[in-house]
Amino acid sequence: MSEQVKVGISDYKISESPNQLVTIGLGSCIGIALHEPVTKAGALIHIMLPESTGFKDTTKWEKFADLAIPKVVDELKKKTGKKKIVAKIAGGSSMFSFNNKNDTMQIGKRNTLAVEKALKDLGIPILGDHTGGKMGRSMFVDLETFEVTVRMVNRELHIL
Repeated sequence: MSEQVKVGISDYKISESPNQLVTIGLGSCIGIALHEPVTKAGALIHIMLPESTGFKDTTKWEKFADLAIPKVVDELKKKTGKKKIVAKIAGGSSMFSFNNKNDTMQIGKRNTLAVEKALKDLGIPILGDHTGGKMGRSMFVDLETFEVTVRMVNRELHIL
């Protein structure tokens, strides 16, 4: 019997097939789905910010891409005993319009770039993504097939 495992904002969960990992409310935040194909175990991280630099308190490390991704990847590798991990990502929207084109105000874009860099630095390929735009998303990860479904208002997209 499969279970739907919910991941909150600045949170992560690790589970295995046949379970499904779910996160809702991805605006400028990014959902990072990680999967180990042999054991069919995986993780879903819901990050809020690209980096922890400049923050004195990083005890809630799950909110930062630069801290959360390496820690969760390490935990998933220890759990599975495997080294091959793949990823799919969604989110990173620009939910609000700013007259200023300064990239520091574009948190969704900065989140996307930080997640891509962290995964690249760890040698983890991104097999699918649905990032950018101006819409919020929810993300559903099937750990059996690693099919990721991204839902938006009045629209659904499967990332294969």
